[in-house]
Amino acid sequence: MNKLNLFNQNQIKELDGDKKFPEIRPGYTIRVHQKVKEGDKQRIQVFEGLVIAKKHGRGINGTITVRKITHGVGVERVYPLHLPSIEKIEVIKRGKVRRAKLYYIRSKAAKEARLKELPKKKEEKEPEPKPEPKPKTKIKKKKKSIKKSATKKIKSEKKEEEKEKQEKK
Repeated sequence: MNKLNLFNQNQIKELDGDKKFPEIRPGYTIRVHQKVKEGDKQRIQVFEGLVIAKKHGRGINGTITVRKITHGVGVERVYPLHLPSIEKIEVIKRGKVRRAKLYYIRSKAAKEARLKELPKKKEEKEPEPKPEPKPKTKIKKKKKSIKKSATKKIKSEKKEEEKEKQEKK
């Protein structure tokens, strides 16, 4: 390994520290949390948009271009991957694209710019809860017998009422 690569790796370790960013590709919709300093105060600003380009790999010079539309105006930001002010990057959707650079999205209207979504990876799928096993004991079917006996009682009561009416006449 030459000295330049070694130097770049050391710089990346210093800049990122313990931060680990997810895999980012063109077509992904991401949310970038960036620290912004305004006077004495510091806050986190969130920028959510579509990754239209990724340049220079994952090295020290790596950048991503994120585009979003705000109030009908397209806004693009270029983020260096190892920018110290980036707090975290979240992947929201994974769009299916067949190009490395999505510059053609700039000329598309909102509906035309939609991308098909990729299915979630096996690691990301949430485990479905297993249904509870049914008890092996047999439950006697009393419902039908209850209904039958209830209808028999009603019929017998009606017959008794009819007999009483006939006797009174």
